[in-house]
Amino acid sequence: MTQAQPLRVAFAGTPEFARVALEAIHAAGFPVVAVLSQPDRPAGRGMQLQASPVKQFALAQNLGPVLQPRSLRRQGKYPEEAGAAVDTLAEIAPDVMVVAAYGLILPSEVLTLPRHGCLNIHASLLPRWRGAAPIHRAIEAGDAETGITLMQMDEGLDTGAMLSRGTVPITAHDTTGTLHDALAALGGRLIVEALHELAAGRTLAATPQPEAGITYAEKIGKDEAPLDLSRPAAQLANQIRAFNPFPGATVQVGETVIKCWQALPLAAGRTPLPYPPGTVLSADAAGVIIACGDGSALQVTELQKPGGRRQPAQQFLQSMPLVPGTRCLLPTEIATRAGAQA
Repeated sequence: MTQAQPLRVAFAGTPEFARVALEAIHAAGFPVVAVLSQPDRPAGRGMQLQASPVKQFALAQNLGPVLQPRSLRRQGKYPEEAGAAVDTLAEIAPDVMVVAAYGLILPSEVLTLPRHGCLNIHASLLPRWRGAAPIHRAIEAGDAETGITLMQMDEGLDTGAMLSRGTVPITAHDTTGTLHDALAALGGRLIVEALHELAAGRTLAATPQPEAGITYAEKIGKDEAPLDLSRPAAQLANQIRAFNPFPGATVQVGETVIKCWQALPLAAGRTPLPYPPGTVLSADAAGVIIACGDGSALQVTELQKPGGRRQPAQQFLQSMPLVPGTRCLLPTEIATRAGAQA
């Protein structure tokens, strides 16, 4: 009786979220026969080329080969790179490809290359938050929970059939950083379970995504960082948590841009605040309280001045006092200033 051959896995991913899954697959004993990751990028103060977390782990564990094409489309902008990478994958002939936050579109030629296809680890409860920034957008929207969906990839944007999923509650203290770590660990567990099923010869049950409830998580841009203090404080507190650690939500006082890392919403009282949104109401060790829309206020408890470090309000105010009555600019006022200076 011949012994069953081990499931040979190709892995495509780039950031830390994907590295956690790759580590789980490797620790579970599955042979990783190819690793795809985005090209090295300039990073840090010196802007030196830096390998992605996935590439770093693959090299440290001698996994691979490691392929870093700028595209996988033979008819795209980099046809030679794409062709070489796809041909290499075809020669390796993996049984399955696992994809996690890779960052490149997989053409049909790649999707159908492994006999079990391509399995995607997506950080949301599909069909909610398809797209590039599901963790950020779930927190920003005030969702009560999120999770991981394992998906059989097709040519659409996160439209493939669902194979399994797990949920994670979103607490009032969660940031994108903390939620990222919880979801990365869950993704690693779910993909290992799925690979064990395939290795045992069992078919993964696929459920088509429902049409109802589809939302899209657009990529986070630095231009979204300024807080619109005319909005309710509860929404702004969600935005601050969603933009922690990137890109960091900001308020602007004069020409100084201050990053806000932690904040609490203060509900509107029975009597509307007699101050316009953006007015600093108080500033002490407990936090900087700023008037917001709908009569609410935002208590910012961790801040960062330009060139400085993240600090609790008490330490921040020692080097940058903010007196009551100080005005934080609204995005429209920032834009007007920028236009006047152009």
